[in-house]
Amino acid sequence: MIPNDQRAVIINAAGGPEVLSERPDWPVPRLGPDDVLIEVAAAGINRHDCNQRAAGPSREPNPVPGLEASGRIVACGADVPTERLGETVMALTDGGSYAQYVATDQHLALNLPSGLDWIQGAALPEALFTTWFNFFELMRMVPGETALIHGGSSGVGTIAIQLLCALGHPVLATAGTAEKRALALSLGCSAVFDYADPDLAEQIRAATGQRGVDCILDTSAGAHIAQDLAALAMDGRIAMLSAGGGKDLGVPLRSLMARRTSITGAFLRSTSLDLKRRIAADLRQRISPLLGTAIRPHIDSTYRLSEAADAHARMETSRHIGKIVLRVHG
Repeated sequence: MIPNDQRAVIINAAGGPEVLSERPDWPVPRLGPDDVLIEVAAAGINRHDCNQRAAGPSREPNPVPGLEASGRIVACGADVPTERLGETVMALTDGGSYAQYVATDQHLALNLPSGLDWIQGAALPEALFTTWFNFFELMRMVPGETALIHGGSSGVGTIAIQLLCALGHPVLATAGTAEKRALALSLGCSAVFDYADPDLAEQIRAATGQRGVDCILDTSAGAHIAQDLAALAMDGRIAMLSAGGGKDLGVPLRSLMARRTSITGAFLRSTSLDLKRRIAADLRQRISPLLGTAIRPHIDSTYRLSEAADAHARMETSRHIGKIVLRVHG
């Protein structure tokens, strides 16, 4: 029996981790015709959740944060095959994953790969969708091209490195400490750099035989834009993963024009459902066979649902390596 109410963590006000609180009587989501209801085993923590919390409960339609979860399908909308009942899945969600139950479109609930547990499954969806969206939808990466990932030890960074390497792309990365750089190197990078090094662009060009990199994933809100432009190959592309709280991007136009550079970026959460479904289909076809083998999440730490504030505090130290996950059930 599915209850009417559930335990969930909600954002009570704009502020720090202390504005998160657990409620015992939050409504279980109602399903649309293409939705599935997932009994949540674990939920991934993302920087977006912290930004949503800092902005307050009116920032997004759902005051329950959480963009990814693992668990079991316990109910199906009218247009979902009943055969999906009982499936173990990992899913991209439009908020609501810090709870016992979350609803999502059936196409965004991917089968949990064998060899991965609930915690690992919850650490994958947002990073997988983000990586595919930015590199193959926005930057149109093609075989043989080289990537640079800023924040190579982050949740997205660790998955992006493994995914691109598994598809045959040479990958370079940056990270802020020796420990983080060692992890990124162990995941398959051909070289990893300190993003604060004043000679970063020269080091990247040297590592690529002076050609430069084709695609850069920038998680720093353009903090390294001059270095990035200098490190790019001709016709290179940059995808911005963070808006930096509305930060303006100062771009040296001569450098941009000299290499015919394209700069792009988008919010995955507000992207159309049709595009998310297309990304999900690509992930099922191209990436699912690699999960649990060539691609495995690196788990930094886990917290109980009631400890969501502590998990946010951990993320905001920026000392974490890999993913932080909430253990909800099981």
